[in-house]
Amino acid sequence: MSEGKIIVGLDIGTTKIACIVGRKGANGRIEILGYGKAASTGVSRGIVTNIDETVNAIKTAVDEAAAQSNVDIKSVDVGIAGQHIRSLQHRGVLMRDNRNTEITDEELEKLRQDTFKINMIPGEEIIDVIPQEYFVDGEIGTTPKGMLGSKLEANFHVIIGQTSAAMNIKKCIERAGLEMNHMILEPIASAEAVLDEEEMEAGVAIVDIGGGTTDIAIFHECKIYHSAVIPFGGNIITDDISKGCAILRRCAEEVKVKFGSAVASENRDDELVSIPGIRGRASKEISFKNLANIIQARMEEIFELANYEIQKVNSQHKLIAGIVLTGGGAMMKHIQQLAAFKTGLDVRIGYPNEHLTEGTAKEMASPMFATGIGLVIEGIARAEYEEKMDRAKHRNAPITSFKPVEEKETEDPVQEMEDRSQEADDKRRKRREPRERKRGFNITEIITKIFSEENEVDE
Repeated sequence: MSEGKIIVGLDIGTTKIACIVGRKGANGRIEILGYGKAASTGVSRGIVTNIDETVNAIKTAVDEAAAQSNVDIKSVDVGIAGQHIRSLQHRGVLMRDNRNTEITDEELEKLRQDTFKINMIPGEEIIDVIPQEYFVDGEIGTTPKGMLGSKLEANFHVIIGQTSAAMNIKKCIERAGLEMNHMILEPIASAEAVLDEEEMEAGVAIVDIGGGTTDIAIFHECKIYHSAVIPFGGNIITDDISKGCAILRRCAEEVKVKFGSAVASENRDDELVSIPGIRGRASKEISFKNLANIIQARMEEIFELANYEIQKVNSQHKLIAGIVLTGGGAMMKHIQQLAAFKTGLDVRIGYPNEHLTEGTAKEMASPMFATGIGLVIEGIARAEYEEKMDRAKHRNAPITSFKPVEEKETEDPVQEMEDRSQEADDKRRKRREPRERKRGFNITEIITKIFSEENEVDE
C-alpha cells in the first residue's frame, strides 16, 4: 500500500469510545493525524446496550478526530470484544486440481474463506479467521506459496461471537453515517500495538485490562494460539470501592485513579484521603491501605482467571516472554508486581509508543490507547493484503477482460446478415475461379488441336 493512505480505528469500549486517524510513515511507523474520544454510556462489558447513546458518542469522537486531522472520515476499522467472544481451532483442507502448479495466494485465501462456512450454533457467527500454520501434502511449510503439491491444509484460529452483538455494532456504525471496513478482535489489535516479533516468537500473553472486560491473546512462534475475554475490568473495581467505602461512584472512580494501588502491603494505614460528604454531611476518610485491599482482592480474581486461560496454552508452549499488561487498568500502581506474583511469569507494561512516529502527542503513548492504535496498524495490514489480492486477480484474469472486443453498431441486423452472406459467396467464387480458368484453358486447347489435325488430313 502506498504511503499516506489514511486508516481510521474506532475503539468502542465500556468507559470510552476512541477514534484514531493514522497512516503509515516512511519508516514503517504510524503517524497519528488526529484523535478524539467520548464517554461511553451505551456499552456494558463490550456489548452495546443503548444504540442512541452509543451512536452519539461515536459521532462526538469521530467529529473531534476529523476536525483535528482535517480528514473527512467515511469508513472505520472497528474493534469488538465482550464476554460473548470465544475461539476455537479448525483445520481446513483444499485438494488442488493440478499438483504440478505452484500454490498461489488465491488458493490460500480460498482455504481461509472456506472456514467461514463451518456450522455455528444458532445465534453465533464467525467474526474472523486467522491462519496459524500450513501443510503441503502432510509436510508443514510456513510459507506454502510457490510450493508444489496436491493437498493443502491449514490450522486456523477461529474467533466467534454473538450475531446480535456484532449486528448492533454494525447498526451503530451505519447510523453514525460511517462504513465499516473490518471488524477486528480487540486483544489482537492491542497485541499489534505493544508486542514485538521477538516476544511473539518466544511466547507471550497480552492481558488488556479495560473498563468492562479483560481481553487475553496468547502467541507462540509468531502465531496466535488462544484468545479469551474475562467479564471483569476496571469498572467492577470502581463498584467495589463505591460499595465498600459507601461513597458515590464518581468519587470512587476518582479515588481509584489518583490513589489506587494493587498491592495493599505497599501502602500505610496513616495515609488518608478525604471524600466530601453528600449535601452537607460529614466527609469520609479512607486509608490508602484499605483502598488497596479492596482493589487487590478484585485484581487477584482477575489475574487468577487470566492465569487459567494462560495455562491452557502454557502447558504446551512455554511463554518465555511472560505477560504484557496494557489497557487503562495497566496504569494502576503496583499492578505489575501483583500480576507476577499471581502468575509466576515475567510481566511488563505495554506502551504503544514503539510504533509511533516522533512528535506524536504524549497522551497517545498511554496504554489506554493501545487498542485504538492497534486497530490502525491492523487496518493498514489488512488493506495491504486486500490490495495484494486484487493485483493477483488482475494478473490471472483472461486478456479479454482487459481488452474487450468493440461491437459494431448496426441499424439493420437483417442487412448485416445479407452482407456477410454475400461476402462469403464472393470469397468462395474467388477460390473457384483459378481452378475453372485452368480447366477451361485445357479444354479449348484440346478442341483446337483436334480441329487442326482434321483440317490437315482433309488437305
